[in-house]
Amino acid sequence: MSIELIVLDVDGTMTDSRITYSHNGDEIKSFNVKDGLAIASWRKLGKQVAIITGRQSAIVERRAKELHIEHFYQGVDNKKEVLESLLEKLDLNMKNVAAIGDDLNDLQMLKAAEISFVPRDASAYVDKIATVILSKRGGEGAVREMIEYLIIKEGLEEKYLELWA
Repeated sequence: MSIELIVLDVDGTMTDSRITYSHNGDEIKSFNVKDGLAIASWRKLGKQVAIITGRQSAIVERRAKELHIEHFYQGVDNKKEVLESLLEKLDLNMKNVAAIGDDLNDLQMLKAAEISFVPRDASAYVDKIATVILSKRGGEGAVREMIEYLIIKEGLEEKYLELWA
């Protein structure tokens, strides 16, 4: 079975897990542009992307919209439950899912996914159950590394490169 859906945690995977507040109280996060290009490429290959995150953030919502990620869930306590509901809606199952997370609130979702990824700087507890421990840290290209791993595994390299030829 092929991977049709990637599920992304945000803080610690798409970002370096830092949350900065301005003197006005505005939240500031940095996203890796290389991750964004890989996410856009994955979508161009006809695959799906979901963000399931425990926090609420207007910045993350903005990033999801920029990347045209239609499956976007914030303020989630039970990520696995939300993922199961999404799979039912999409008529997919866990064998079609690759997920990335970095901490304890991702544990059950990562255990359930067919392939689970963690950035190099993830919690040791999630490292223990991960299929792949990435060489990149969260916010430093870990999501791109995950997607390119999947592209190779799924035999999509030629199509991936043709997207930008």
